[in-house]
Amino acid sequence: MNTAAESIIEVKGLAKRFGKVIALDGISFSVKRGEIFGFLGPNGAGKTTTIRILTGIIVPDAGDASIAGIDIQRDPLNAKMRIGVIPELGNIYVDLTARENIILAGRFYGMFRHVLEKKADELLKRFEIYERRNDPLRSFSKGMKQRVNIASALVHDPEILFLDEPTSGLDVQSQRLIKGIIGEINRKGTTIFLTTHNIEEANVLCQRVGIINKGRIASIDTPESLKRTFEETRSVTCSFDMPADIALFEGNSLVNRLDRMGDKWRLYTDNPDELVKYLASRASEQGLSFTSLEICGASLEDAFLRLTQGGERHVS
Repeated sequence: MNTAAESIIEVKGLAKRFGKVIALDGISFSVKRGEIFGFLGPNGAGKTTTIRILTGIIVPDAGDASIAGIDIQRDPLNAKMRIGVIPELGNIYVDLTARENIILAGRFYGMFRHVLEKKADELLKRFEIYERRNDPLRSFSKGMKQRVNIASALVHDPEILFLDEPTSGLDVQSQRLIKGIIGEINRKGTTIFLTTHNIEEANVLCQRVGIINKGRIASIDTPESLKRTFEETRSVTCSFDMPADIALFEGNSLVNRLDRMGDKWRLYTDNPDELVKYLASRASEQGLSFTSLEICGASLEDAFLRLTQGGERHVS
């Protein structure tokens, strides 16, 4: 399979300004067909602006973007027929019922009524809201409204699903259900473009992650590769049966940084093995017993913080 066939989203040199603010500064990247691609960045980094361009809501000042080989600026209607979109604030109508919302979304895509009604009922059952299908969304919880929102975006079986913070502010049950459905539809072939502030969510769901900062791409790589790049952020987390004084850790060249987390200490180090031996020796001297001790590799959160607070790099 050639490279063009592998990529379902292509972005080249996208730039966008809002007055004096540079939202996007010539970004370029591609998303492979069938993957879950995470798009991470601090507030104001350019995530939502990118999604709005890719979904045809706003026009870039420069650059090109294509969806399944279709130029989003030259043929927006055809491109939009290939995608489903879940914006951060949602697309649903609270005065309509759950079933009416899904059917209305399908009508926008020209689906036949008999096909649409069957598909709406399938989605209502899949999202565990069939029993509430005839209730107005005004009476739904935030988590249930989001289920209807996603079901409405899936009614026409899009090739690509854009999700902007899909689990933000939801209860644990709704988060788990939505993550499960994201994984399920991806396994069936739908490409997912996911923006999230939940770095662990991206770590679990995404095959690749793009990190944007100040309108520029800081890095694109797999979560594991990003972690390995920052192995110096390895750490030892420990707690003791009695409060430990900070003097236990200070002045040791093995400790690069020290964080207190409740009753635990997290010590960043280049040499976890030597640090554990040192801690065991000092704890024994002071009559302390470990209640927990864990060696932690670099996390995606560590990589994200390093990339958005420090220098930038590109990974193909």
